[in-house]
Amino acid sequence: MNPYVLKYGGTSVESIDQIKDVAKRLAERKSLGQDLVVVISAMGQTTDQLLELAASISETPDRREVDLLLATGEQVSVALLSIALKTLGVNSVGLTGRQAGIFTDDVHTKARISRIETDRIRQHLEAGEIVVVAGFQGVNENGDITTLGRGGSDTSAVSLAAALGCTCELFTDVDGIYTVDPKILPEARKLDSISYEEMLEMASRGAKVIETRAVEFAHKYKVPVIVGLSTGDYPGTLIKELDETMEKRVVTGISVDEDCLMVTVNTVPFESKNIAKIFAAISGENIMIDMISQTAPYNSFVNLTFTSKIEDRFNIKAILEKLKAEFPTIDYVIDDSVIKLSVVGIGMVSQSGVASALFNLFAEHDIDFYQVTTSEISISYTLNAYDRDKAVHMIASAFDL
Repeated sequence: MNPYVLKYGGTSVESIDQIKDVAKRLAERKSLGQDLVVVISAMGQTTDQLLELAASISETPDRREVDLLLATGEQVSVALLSIALKTLGVNSVGLTGRQAGIFTDDVHTKARISRIETDRIRQHLEAGEIVVVAGFQGVNENGDITTLGRGGSDTSAVSLAAALGCTCELFTDVDGIYTVDPKILPEARKLDSISYEEMLEMASRGAKVIETRAVEFAHKYKVPVIVGLSTGDYPGTLIKELDETMEKRVVTGISVDEDCLMVTVNTVPFESKNIAKIFAAISGENIMIDMISQTAPYNSFVNLTFTSKIEDRFNIKAILEKLKAEFPTIDYVIDDSVIKLSVVGIGMVSQSGVASALFNLFAEHDIDFYQVTTSEISISYTLNAYDRDKAVHMIASAFDL
């Protein structure tokens, strides 16, 4: 048995007609003798609507109950798709995350998968059924429903593919991975393939076509991942291990993260234990931060700057207000008028001059930036949101993207 794991996002199952279309395509693949595990997201904007319902009752709803609420979105999609398949005469079974054997840690709304028990899925596959699994959700060791955070269905699909030892196909409303988001740069090129390392950098820096943790799973367990259009009309992009042809590209793509918050904490007493306390308080709320910078000490104080997600604005503000009791000298600025722009390419490892070329481009086009961070294969900047299009176009032109 060599199954295929397929994932359909919310835009692919937004309506009953789309669910019926997906069922027809799955029936065609089943008729070819393929064993299929299908991971489904909630329909369209269902997750946002459920969050709005919770917010209408409480500004800070209990996270356990939020998970219980959000998990219903995927369960609706699973049931409807399984019904559609059975209407076509195709044997199928719908499973929640718990029924599919997806176990997670205890962090509600941002859970991480700890293990997957595939016995039940394999039994259904051996019985000739298409297995339809609710993405985005699992269960902790206490039996409580958990959700995996935004984009969690990608993670569900790739982790299931890893557990089953097969390829993963992620179907969405785009026909692959582009050098730049075509909504920003319509003339951007679609990539036939991209390395795990490059895709991980692009996803973590704001590319929304695939969730970062899904790429981490794929990389760790060497799962080939194909990202393509839900209709299957065009060949997608293969995410795979690095090969020598990829190193010929100095720059592979540009990621833009507009869901970006730049936080500056001023006049922090300069001791390493104080810096540690600030970041411990932030990490204690499961807030992901990036692009940390610190000024040189002046009069025994330093300033800290870091980036995070806009959704964490109120949590960060609450944390910093509490810290003022311990550090009365500090004040802070939370700026949501910036973006994070990242230039990614495996070719940077062996070819020099990219950083210099980028600094020259920014200077020539009068674009200011606030922070710079680098890795072996990426360079990231925070800059004003109004400079987004100018920056993307000048870099894309310079590096033929």
